[in-house]
Amino acid sequence: MFGKILIANRGEIACRVIRTARRMGIATVAVYSDADTRSPHVALADDAVRIGPAPAAESYLLPERIIEACLATGAEAVHPGYGFLSERASFVEALEAQGLVFIGPPAGAIAAMGDKIASKRLAAQAGVNVVPGSPDAIADTDHALSEANRIGYPVMMKASAGGGGKGMRLAWNDRDVREGFEATQREGLNSFGDDRVFIEKFIESPRHIEIQLLGDKQGNIVYLNERECSIQRRHQKVVEEAPSPFVTPQMRRRMGEQAVALARAVGYHSAGTVELIVSGADPTGESFYFLEMNTRLQVEHPVTEMITGVDLVEQMIRVAAGQTLPFTQDQIGINGWAIENRVYAEDPYRGFLPSTGRLVRYRPPPATLHQAPFAQSEAGVPLNAAGVVRVDDGVAEGGEVSIFYDPMIAKLITHAPTREAAADLQIAALDRFVIEGPGHNVDFLSALMQHPRFRSGELTTGFIAEEYPEGFHGAPADAARQRVIAAIAAGIEHTHQARARRTSGGLNGPPPLSSHWVVRMNGQSLDVTLGDGHAMVDGVQVDGHCDWMPGQMLAQADGAVDGVKQSLSIIVRRQARGWRLTTQGASHDVLVLPAHVAPLMQHMIEKVPPDLSRFLICPMPGLLTRLHVAPGDAVEPGQPLATVEAMKMENILRAEKSGRVARIAVEQGASLATDAVILELE
Repeated sequence: MFGKILIANRGEIACRVIRTARRMGIATVAVYSDADTRSPHVALADDAVRIGPAPAAESYLLPERIIEACLATGAEAVHPGYGFLSERASFVEALEAQGLVFIGPPAGAIAAMGDKIASKRLAAQAGVNVVPGSPDAIADTDHALSEANRIGYPVMMKASAGGGGKGMRLAWNDRDVREGFEATQREGLNSFGDDRVFIEKFIESPRHIEIQLLGDKQGNIVYLNERECSIQRRHQKVVEEAPSPFVTPQMRRRMGEQAVALARAVGYHSAGTVELIVSGADPTGESFYFLEMNTRLQVEHPVTEMITGVDLVEQMIRVAAGQTLPFTQDQIGINGWAIENRVYAEDPYRGFLPSTGRLVRYRPPPATLHQAPFAQSEAGVPLNAAGVVRVDDGVAEGGEVSIFYDPMIAKLITHAPTREAAADLQIAALDRFVIEGPGHNVDFLSALMQHPRFRSGELTTGFIAEEYPEGFHGAPADAARQRVIAAIAAGIEHTHQARARRTSGGLNGPPPLSSHWVVRMNGQSLDVTLGDGHAMVDGVQVDGHCDWMPGQMLAQADGAVDGVKQSLSIIVRRQARGWRLTTQGASHDVLVLPAHVAPLMQHMIEKVPPDLSRFLICPMPGLLTRLHVAPGDAVEPGQPLATVEAMKMENILRAEKSGRVARIAVEQGASLATDAVILELE
């Protein structure tokens, strides 16, 4: 077994690997860029080495820096995590040339599966179902148009070396191909150093199913069931679960056997994943097709660990050291249900725009299981009937969410006896996830967990676009919940003002506060009268209690309307006017007024916001990679004006109205802040 390993990655996956290595008695080395000097993975490791400036191309993507760090610290092996160098065959060869061990598959398997065009040919030869598509890389836009029309719309344009949702564009017509082909090439080149693009048929009503594989160097390969990863946004996974509510035991066996056959065909060992697209329109489950093989650990690996009891990182290390898998296919079972939600630095209330900045507050929910280790046995992990909460993260309060890397803040994993219980546990845990600073998608994740279509398991990769076509505005709250929230808001305001009076009024202060309030929230006004252990909200009695005290950010409330109980965890934030109460997937901006003051609000003059329609304003921090127009150009609604790259994704900014470009305010290549003016129309 190794005495010391280096983790060639950052953030949560680096922390994840370090914890398992520590449990195994293996010393660890972290590497870091200038942006990650104070990151948790650096402090967690036994040793740490700086490898360059913040941009990944100047640090984490440089094999020579990783090898230098290994030689300087005495590391014997390298775990690549996911992303960065994890699927670069030349990196494996460079390590081996220095006598270092790669904790992952052989270079040949990475090369074979890393090229999506070649991998489809190999899959077909191994007897795996493949999606119809272009046999070779696409030369240019005209070639792309020709292939798209031959295959038939809709089609997906994919960077050959792509992954993680990067370098992918869906095209429904010729215009989409013209606009998206070159952007797909650029994303592939910028993220993976390879601008080759191929085109394949887009399967409508698709479900994204993947099979987790694990093999050793002695030729033993097993599949550890499947994961459902259908809920995606811009081809980036948001929710993953294991097992899939769609897959039957017969489907699982057929998918698993095909995945193992492909792995054997390329001489695979270590952890890997075969991704499949399944037609949800086929109830038999026969219509599944090979998408790609990820020759690395997946972001969503924890859900597989939770239902099987197998620590995948530990097995990767043991396999790399030459050990045999300690179990056979017959010993792989399914124990309960696991769901993972990815907490991203993005604002769902503003079209999911990327968000960066300092984590002013970061308080994850209490975890009954933090990262690794967890109880492990060949028969599976012992299941707590109440469920398990696991938080995999690599950030800390006061840290920075940088524009240079992926926007994921943390992964929240729950494990329970049933799918419904695992989803309920997600909702409860998300309600206690406190993040301040950058925007985040916690409300959105909670709304997904509550959505009737999610609860029924009717999933496709178009779920988010289909269910939120007008964007996200918070999870709906029924009348009973709104009454409970109104009562809580009135109680919070009453407590706040009572404390202010006590601290400023002295012994002979003003008379006691009235218990009669008007609560304005969600476009309505609710009349609230507070009593002892209850409140009357628009004439309906709400019984319950809230434990909030001034200065407290997280409150627990128990309420009941018409005998129906509701238990809410509420994040409480004071605003310039009123409060923001966040619970159950929605943030409610609440104004609480004494009943005698509320009628006077109609006389207040509303400030009219300035007209900014003539400006193109950058909606997020990023890099201006391209200007599509020049001063004097006429523009029409929907026309591309500028392209901004943020968190490794290109975002095309379009004209909202007709006009003519009066001036360009910034130069191409400039770094832009949120709300920076890019150009002005006349």
